[in-house]
Amino acid sequence: MGELIGFVFNPLARKSDRFVEDLIRELCLGDRAWSTPTSDLENRYEELAETKLIVLLGGDGTILRAVRVLSEYDIPMVTINMGRIGFMSELTVEEAKVKLPKYLDGNVRVEERRMLQASIYKNNDESPIAVMHALNDVVLGRGGVAKLLDINAVANGEQLTSYRADAVIVSTATGSTGYAMSAGGPIIFPDCRLMLLQPVAPHTGLQRGLVLPEDATIELSVKDGNNVMLSVDGFVEKDFGSSDKVVITVSPNVVRFLREKPSTIFYSSLTRRLGLEKLSIHDQRHS
Repeated sequence: MGELIGFVFNPLARKSDRFVEDLIRELCLGDRAWSTPTSDLENRYEELAETKLIVLLGGDGTILRAVRVLSEYDIPMVTINMGRIGFMSELTVEEAKVKLPKYLDGNVRVEERRMLQASIYKNNDESPIAVMHALNDVVLGRGGVAKLLDINAVANGEQLTSYRADAVIVSTATGSTGYAMSAGGPIIFPDCRLMLLQPVAPHTGLQRGLVLPEDATIELSVKDGNNVMLSVDGFVEKDFGSSDKVVITVSPNVVRFLREKPSTIFYSSLTRRLGLEKLSIHDQRHS
């Protein structure tokens, strides 16, 4: 690993490119720094091979786009929130110029987040036709059609259940605060190494989400493959037929976030970002 510092930004975020220029100048990084929008990140493999740290500017969507590339390089990153909720972000824009030197010097802890690996097989072939990695979730459902789907689920080679539902989500602990939470799933502490199997509006099959250990293997297939899509982190979508199956396991890739605060900050951060700040004792007594 080299000594470069990479700055990756969401080009749709207002003045993000100018803010990156200001950071590089004020931190006196000079030739040690390079920058790129997320849309061009996959083409910067030469710089990535020589990079020791990534500064990522954007919201959670920007992070999900970037880790599709960055997780292959095992580069730690510090995130600056320029989005709305920012569950995974570390710094605000206002904090960045003052606090970034501490992260660049390595005086912070490293938080590892597990990913999922989704392998698509056709007609019981031995080799997958596609292998993808997700930080948040893998979703099997109808593509733009409001129609129930029959989804069969197998866990570690054993028949688990057959869902009749809008979709089925397989989520990491990180993804539990995303689509899975909207579907009624539990919120899981992000350090947990597990998978969540969560149906969306189920009519039959398991009505509740199922938490599985990190060594589990989940296989999903459908009865009717008409207008079915497999979505990975909401960005990569693949057509999915009735002769296909997707095998989901924990990925060998790990996303490494740089954090200054202890992991327990997740609790207060969660309630704040969901707008659920605890009422004071005085307010509770008089409500």
